Amino acid sequence: MAIEHADVLRAAHLARLGLDEGEAAHYLDDLGRILEMVDQLQALDTEGVAPMAHPLDATQRLRADEVTETDQRDDFQRCAPAVENGLYLVPRVVE
Repeated sequence: MAIEHADVLRAAHLARLGLDEGEAAHYLDDLGRILEMVDQLQALDTEGVAPMAHPLDATQRLRADEVTETDQRDDFQRCAPAVENGLYLVPRVVE
């Protein structure tokens, strides 16, 4: 897939980037090389290759799911400006 100078300028405009002609030419070369690499990857035969989320079979160590703080809901609601039925009342922002 070939990318043209106008495509770089259009993408920069959509992303609200201010590029001059020299920068656009530099990005044109970079994006061209990236697209060539994507074309090479798409040419590979991936039949039978299972998709993976991570190349290593690592599992994340998780902490124990234990309560470590006391329930302070009543204290917080006592100092809130407006509470009703256990809910905080706030001013309407969107009408």
